Amino acid sequence: MRACMSSLVLCKSPLIDAEESERARLRARVLAALHAQGFLVHEGKIALPALMSKDAVRRLHAASVAHMRERARRSLAHHEDRFLRRWIASGYEIEPERIRPRLVEVRPRSEEELLFRYIRLHWSVPVSAGYGRRLRFLVVDEFTGKLIGIFGLCDPIFALGPRDRWIGWEKEQRRARLKHVMELFVLGAVPPYSYLLCGKLVALLATSASVQHAFRKRYEGRATRIAGVKTDARLALLTTHSALGRSSLYNRLVYGGRKCFLSVGFTCGSGEFHFSNGLYEELRRFALAYCTPTAKHARWGRGFRNRREVVRKALAALGLSPDLVYHGIRREVFVAPLGENARAFLRGETDTLIPYPQDVEDIFAYFRERWLLPRARRDARYRGFHREEYRLWK
Repeated sequence: MRACMSSLVLCKSPLIDAEESERARLRARVLAALHAQGFLVHEGKIALPALMSKDAVRRLHAASVAHMRERARRSLAHHEDRFLRRWIASGYEIEPERIRPRLVEVRPRSEEELLFRYIRLHWSVPVSAGYGRRLRFLVVDEFTGKLIGIFGLCDPIFALGPRDRWIGWEKEQRRARLKHVMELFVLGAVPPYSYLLCGKLVALLATSASVQHAFRKRYEGRATRIAGVKTDARLALLTTHSALGRSSLYNRLVYGGRKCFLSVGFTCGSGEFHFSNGLYEELRRFALAYCTPTAKHARWGRGFRNRREVVRKALAALGLSPDLVYHGIRREVFVAPLGENARAFLRGETDTLIPYPQDVEDIFAYFRERWLLPRARRDARYRGFHREEYRLWK
């Protein structure tokens, strides 16, 4: 075997060659996948047109949505005809005057949980499964026994500029009081109820006293994972984001003479959805092999803190800009105060939260007269819907 003279020839080990080969392959894969989704990459950043229609935004999400559906096929497709689509009404089954909503809390490892997962897959944007503390609900029509819609709450983002500016809290106040905030990670109505504006009903029900009670029942007195402090489970604020830019669901949603959801600004347009079409798994494997994670807390483990860190570190190691996490699709941020003094409570100016007294029955009575019946009288499209249209897999 010929000796390698360091002064004349630089010899690479097979391991270095393998790493460089994988880096080149994955770098090309990332750029090709972004291009295939419809993104333009210019000088290391994603460039979008100044004005984008909602249909254009849906097309950018399409690959990620298709990937999520395909991943779920193995666990859910055989249930689709067995019982999942039986929860979906056909239009002829609905009598708007007799609709009666009921909240059903989703329990782990139940048929309701499978249904919740199935419904999420019908959104035109990829929807996360939530993280940290989670509460998930079905909204069921007691008259038909069919599903009206779903919503789910999870732990909020620690730093969310529009929300934090609206509350007006300092960093330490946020650290102490963020436990009283939850994020609506998914919310909406399913057809044919969606034709009757029942998305508004689902949004209003998410702010009901029943949800606050369920939150308190689930989390009151539980010790936090890191600090070991017992939880004071009073829910003061919900946050949520529009799916496709400016929202038509939450704007002008009024109950009890006040706007229930307040628009407080827009996100900066960052995230990882454009790496969720099969790319994320590859980036994660690469990051595990060649990048150093920063999570060091014993109770967190020693891995990466979150998906954002995985993507940013992998992109940098590939010689790509970590700024590719900025996809440019800005989402409208809404806050829903659940008490008349929610902001003062979250800032720590008072330890007394004065919740709004709004129960499911009163909310529906208002929704019925304000939106449901007028819509049913002037728009009969809901009658033409058939549950077969809701099928995901053939």
